[in-house]
Amino acid sequence: MVTITDLKKSYGRFEVLRGLNMYVHDGDIYGFLGRNGCGKTTTMNIICDIIPKDSGNIVIGSGGEKRTKIGYLPESPTIFGYMTAREYLEYIGACCEYDGDIPKRASEVLNIVGLTQAADRRTKGFSRGMTQRLGMGAAIFRKPELLIFDEPTSALDPQGRSEVIDIINRLKSLGSTIILSTHILSDVEKVANRIGIVSDGKLAEEGELTEILRRHGGDVVKLSIRGLSQENKIALLKVDFARAEYDEVTNTFRFGTENAEETVKRLTKIISENDMIIEKMEIGTATLDEVFRKVSG
Repeated sequence: MVTITDLKKSYGRFEVLRGLNMYVHDGDIYGFLGRNGCGKTTTMNIICDIIPKDSGNIVIGSGGEKRTKIGYLPESPTIFGYMTAREYLEYIGACCEYDGDIPKRASEVLNIVGLTQAADRRTKGFSRGMTQRLGMGAAIFRKPELLIFDEPTSALDPQGRSEVIDIINRLKSLGSTIILSTHILSDVEKVANRIGIVSDGKLAEEGELTEILRRHGGDVVKLSIRGLSQENKIALLKVDFARAEYDEVTNTFRFGTENAEETVKRLTKIISENDMIIEKMEIGTATLDEVFRKVSG
């Protein structure tokens, strides 16, 4: 669906994108991740033809004019408060020259984004979550090949976030291809099947979410030792059978491993030999947040 090759963009002497390569497959929910200033928004703006690229190549679907193939939801969509939700979507339909039955499509979209009961209310009274959902409705109105959602759950309460996630899952079931950019990584884990992590103007990691979690995280053993001495800390950090890290703030060791059961056995042996006292031990799997911090630096 999207092929980006060697994309570059500079502002003066500052290189924002330094040869970014990115591939989004048809039907993907693609989590597009990175720290502030890494080039995510620049990339999305270039995809949408909002700003020009310096060099590189972008192909959407079968090629041709990009603007007619993309639906875009900015972080804070602007809605005309004097219009009702239905009027606004019919206005969007007219602006994008939708070639079908505009009123019928507006009703379909209102149902998809869960605003049927609020269809004839003035939007100036909408909550942030309702406004976000109406913005999603505008993005999908023309049935574009590609949807780009920039921070769709930002600043929403838990209920609003849940509603937006439900809509994304609904669009996924309808076969939509979505690039989802957000800093709320738990939301990405709920909906994305593939992710790309941008770092220093390039894609540092890309692939199936489950595979990336396995490759960079695997199983995780977390351990806290009561009255931890410097000698004990060094002994645990020197283990060569797992990826060991220590968090000074939480006083917690984290061991990344492919075999949690074997790791626990060997850790227990070291703890016993050094007369350590276990305060807490947990076994789990790596989260996207942990992988993101590792990959993005």
